[in-house]
Amino acid sequence: MGHHHDHDHAKDMPSSRLGWAFFLNFGFTIIEFIGGVLTNSTAILADAVHDLGDTLSLGLAWLLNKFGNKQPTHQFTYGYQRLNLVGALINAMVLIAGSAWVLVTAVPRLWDPQMPMADGMIALAVLGIAVNGFAAYKLSKGKTLNERVINWHLLEDVLGWVAVLIVGVALLFVDWPILDPLLSIAFTLFILINVARNLWATLRLFVQATPDQETYRNVAETLQALPEVADVHHLHFWSLDGESHVLTAHLVLARNLSAEESGELKQQIDEALLKYELSHTTIELEHPDEVCRDSP
Repeated sequence: MGHHHDHDHAKDMPSSRLGWAFFLNFGFTIIEFIGGVLTNSTAILADAVHDLGDTLSLGLAWLLNKFGNKQPTHQFTYGYQRLNLVGALINAMVLIAGSAWVLVTAVPRLWDPQMPMADGMIALAVLGIAVNGFAAYKLSKGKTLNERVINWHLLEDVLGWVAVLIVGVALLFVDWPILDPLLSIAFTLFILINVARNLWATLRLFVQATPDQETYRNVAETLQALPEVADVHHLHFWSLDGESHVLTAHLVLARNLSAEESGELKQQIDEALLKYELSHTTIELEHPDEVCRDSP
């Protein structure tokens, strides 16, 4: 979704970077879950859930980058961008389930803290900073929206591993095993807050809510202000994936126009809507005495 490039090599570059980062993260997430169990650290398990979410996002972005170059079909008439919402919903469900599992494991440890293997935590944290930092560096060269968004997630992971490293070092010197469940709960709450926000935004797009009410009002005013337009109705503004927006509207003409005048008005509509960067627009012109077929 988003940006298109002029030649095949440029199209392959984001796909290559996203694929590289996906396999790197996927492999490391498996190591994290195993390492979290072996070191008895709920903080590492919580970060593993976070990384699992990022791995899913990377895999989805990689697939969408490949699908994004395909033309719409008779079955997928708008193309494949809306699959982004399906992926976001699956991602949210996985993260909620994983976060619930971490909380069920971590909360009881607040009353009965168990000392994790601090040296194992430190080793995994250093590896985590290196892996996520390298993946973020690879994606920092990208210009697509997918790459930019996921790059921020990877940078968040780096900061998370810095926190694990600090706690691991602290546990070498002080006998405070409660630091581990406290850190895991903090990680998990951070994940859940972000998931809740993204899930609400995703569900709104699924039910075709207006992606931006201010833009909706501005579009309505822009169309109403056009010469020869008496009224605007059946104005529908929705989004395929949060980035690619769709607009349909009926414009009632102030008077009957000739073919040449209708052509001029269409040109004015195109120019007026250009600033909104819409992906798809459908505008119907209605004569003054015409009964709208969509009216109840």
